[in-house]
Amino acid sequence: MLTALIPKLPMRDAAVTRSYYVDKLGFTLLGEYANYLLVERDGLELHFFRSAELDPLKNDGQVYIRTDNIDELYRSLLDHGVPIHPNGPLQTKPWGQKEFALLDPDHNLLTFGEAV
Repeated sequence: MLTALIPKLPMRDAAVTRSYYVDKLGFTLLGEYANYLLVERDGLELHFFRSAELDPLKNDGQVYIRTDNIDELYRSLLDHGVPIHPNGPLQTKPWGQKEFALLDPDHNLLTFGEAV
């Protein structure tokens, strides 16, 4: 019965969020409305809602995204100048995942992982 899980994350500025996800991370814009943004990559959607009062340093938004070629994804993001989280470079974790992480402009934490 369930067909998809779509995280909804806070954003302060739709133009900044759109630019980051489309221009830097390679997502496609699915829709943009007054206070809402939808992006997609490889069949996975992320939605964003406007949160004018959001303090990025207090934002707890997080998404874990599984991938099947983490090395290529990591290199691609580095090639596009995407900053990697200072505590999240590509590494193999004790729980059997190879992971890296980044923070979007509103400090939503995106962690990418692949089973090793």
